[in-house]
Amino acid sequence: MHIRQEDSERHVLSVTVDNEAGILARIAGMFSARGYNIESLTVADVSEDHKISRITIVTNGPPRVIDQIIAQLDRLVPVHKVVDLTDIGPFVERELALVKVAGAGEMRNEALRLADVFRAKVVDTTLESFVFEITGPSSKVDTFVGLMRELGLVEVGRTGVVGMLRGTTA
Repeated sequence: MHIRQEDSERHVLSVTVDNEAGILARIAGMFSARGYNIESLTVADVSEDHKISRITIVTNGPPRVIDQIIAQLDRLVPVHKVVDLTDIGPFVERELALVKVAGAGEMRNEALRLADVFRAKVVDTTLESFVFEITGPSSKVDTFVGLMRELGLVEVGRTGVVGMLRGTTA
């Protein structure tokens, strides 16, 4: 089935699961078998007793496909809860990236100036390069990486998106 780009919407899904071997493979397999794309995937243990994990998935699709994804995730055992953060309401989204930039002279100064504007921290430096740490919404990270491309981008490592509803609702 061909999906027109304008019908596709970005969604951030928060999936609470039992922390057990194979669940991530089952979720990724469900996406793969149905031809759904995962743009970003993060997993972390979120309980004191290490029994529960939260998986944050960023995906794209028209509303009908997003509804199918949520329904299929909900049917998987040991999934406890699936929340579409994009649809529920205001949420906080963050991503961390390490960005290595090579440069000398004016290019080096410009990289430092832009890092300051974007509140990126220098976490490593040599005479030939910097490694910056930047956190924020994916759009901020994308913009920073794009600007560093012009100045001597060497390498990028990204964590993927994590998201959480604002307020007291879990």
